Amino acid sequence: MDLESIPGVGEKTARALRALDEPERALRRGDVATIATAPGISQGRAARIARGAIRLEHDDPGGFLATDRAREVYRDVLSLLKSRTVTDYAAQRLETIYPSPRRSRIEDVQAFARTALEREYDETVLAALDGVEPLEQPSDVRVRERCLATADAERYSEAREAVPELSVEIVEDAQGLAELARGYSTVIALDESFAGVTIDGDVQVRPDALETPATVVPERPLAFFARNRGRLQAAIETHRTADLEAACDLEALEEGLSRLEADGTVAGDDELDRLTTAVDDLEAAASAAESVANDQLRAAIREEDVTIEGSDLLSLVERGAGVDSLLSRELADEYAAAVEAAREHLLDALDLDQGESETSRRAFSDEPTFPVERDDGVISRLREELTAAKERRAGRLKRELAADLADQREGARQLVRDALELDVELAIARFAHEFECTMPEFAADTDDDPVGFAIEGGRSPLLDEPLEAIDPVDYEVSGVALLSGVNSGGKTSTLDLVASVVVLAHMGLPVPADRVRLRRFDDLHYHAKTQGTLDAGAFESTVREFADLAQGGEGSLVLVDELESITEPGASAKIIAGILEALSDNGATGVFVSHLAGEIREMADYDVTIDGIEAVGLVDGELEVNRSPVKDHLARSTPELIVEKLADEAREPATNGGTSSDLTGPLFYDRLLEKFD
Repeated sequence: MDLESIPGVGEKTARALRALDEPERALRRGDVATIATAPGISQGRAARIARGAIRLEHDDPGGFLATDRAREVYRDVLSLLKSRTVTDYAAQRLETIYPSPRRSRIEDVQAFARTALEREYDETVLAALDGVEPLEQPSDVRVRERCLATADAERYSEAREAVPELSVEIVEDAQGLAELARGYSTVIALDESFAGVTIDGDVQVRPDALETPATVVPERPLAFFARNRGRLQAAIETHRTADLEAACDLEALEEGLSRLEADGTVAGDDELDRLTTAVDDLEAAASAAESVANDQLRAAIREEDVTIEGSDLLSLVERGAGVDSLLSRELADEYAAAVEAAREHLLDALDLDQGESETSRRAFSDEPTFPVERDDGVISRLREELTAAKERRAGRLKRELAADLADQREGARQLVRDALELDVELAIARFAHEFECTMPEFAADTDDDPVGFAIEGGRSPLLDEPLEAIDPVDYEVSGVALLSGVNSGGKTSTLDLVASVVVLAHMGLPVPADRVRLRRFDDLHYHAKTQGTLDAGAFESTVREFADLAQGGEGSLVLVDELESITEPGASAKIIAGILEALSDNGATGVFVSHLAGEIREMADYDVTIDGIEAVGLVDGELEVNRSPVKDHLARSTPELIVEKLADEAREPATNGGTSSDLTGPLFYDRLLEKFD
């Protein structure tokens, strides 16, 4: 697929799409989540790009929704579908499902929809989906204690691109590596020429390092899983509650996530926790150990009865001896005990192992001094040892966990994709269930059946009424028909039903009816009722539009609501009759709602089909209507029904004992009724 041939995709966007692992696969599948991971592409734009790619794939010219009202109907039914999604992704993904005239596209979506209709769901599944979102790729991972080194400029550029999380340094020789080793905890040399060189510090020669970046910078996969831990856990829960087949081992992924802290460090390792605590608490523990020694030594001095002979005191003074000598001579045992207490406190407070305790013991000298003070040089060395041990332990654990999780990365991605797609499927399933939908049947392209559309038990989803309050409608049209009926009898809602069914069917989705059979239309022209008579310019534009449609509308469905309102009634009937003739000659399918059906039929030069939504009477001032249009029947108007009701009432005996005059009695109403014949 030529990416730049996709509508709306230029050179810059195509370059961003090529950064994806499999851009063509994502585009063909309408995988909005994957497309949105391309640099600079939002989820909304990803949906538009996916739609363009799908049109390109199916050679879809677009423009199926040929009028504003047709587009409104599409947005309305799409909104109903989107309102039944849980995730933002699913709502955007539904944007890629649009009405198309291409059989291949319709059949693709139908296959998806049939799978969706088999899905079972409950509130627990929807609750689990609430935490699922497309995965993010962390871009802020930086590792400062480790670097890559090379003597080759080309290798340098390759390393910077492959491992942007690490610094990459140019070195000329082993001396350069040694200098780097003094500034970094670990130096990874990429050149084979450095093999066998002995350098102080952690210097590794790994020519294949760029081929396995997860071992060089395990922070990369760990940051990915840490950043997306909540989303992955939600996807795991979704798979379990919905009983989905998982793309990876859920228990293994869950166990790996449990070993990961939110900041990407390894959790649950007692030894690493011990070393981390020791490094963090070293300064406080050393100060506390000093206090333990000095408190104990002060107590010993207060309790000890020290007697110094005058000659001894004179001798100590002459030798320049101070309190240290006095401690050494008189309180040697007490000092040793105090120092041992300090060492034990430091050992216990930091939970040091045998090797570390050897260093820690040297932090307090055996030579008497008061007050007792730690050796900062020893404490510094102990900190270096503990830090190095912690980093070695953390590094090994990171590499192990990164290796475990890296193997599951693609499976985890698919796990989330499947959960997000489940939300799309469930939105379709919920819509179909709530509106009692069925999959429509399309007539074969080679069928001689003249059917335009045939709807049985249809209920318009656009009506602001509970489904149980909507009367089911049966309506079938082949060719072009006029639809007559009383005011507020349901003519416009019938057009809305037809438009909704046709739009959903051409989207490849189930339709709100018991059964639907229709032809595959090239486009939908739905003209809503105009408000008031149009001026000359608008009238001319409307007539031109129908002229274009009459010339090339063989595969069109034309729905028009009271076109007579565009101009004077007499002229309207003539114009509509001419439009019907042209559309009929051209083989289009159409329904024109009109109160001038009788006049139009008289002016047309062919036998125009007139269907009627019949009002069966007035009950307490309200129309009682048969919502399904009656074929080949000119429905009576509301005024006729009212006059008929008045005539019937006038024929009844007067309840007040009086009589009716000719002008107000049955004769007058009968005379009016004759005008409707």
